[in-house]
Amino acid sequence: MAKTNFSYEKRQRELEKKRKAEEKAKRKAEAKNHPGGEGQEMTADGAEDADAEISADAQETQTP
Repeated sequence: MAKTNFSYEKRQRELEKKRKAEEKAKRKAEAKNHPGGEGQEMTADGAEDADAEISADAQETQTP
């Protein structure tokens, strides 16, 4: 029986956390550069796009 490669899974989780942190920092920087209503609209649009990408990535990584 094959063993699970836990180090690979851990690395993938770390990369996902890093990507999410970078996206969050980018959204914060945009909000800081565009105070008022402009930054909020961009954040909402970006969040929807990011969720769609995460869903696609999650489906790929969950295949056995």
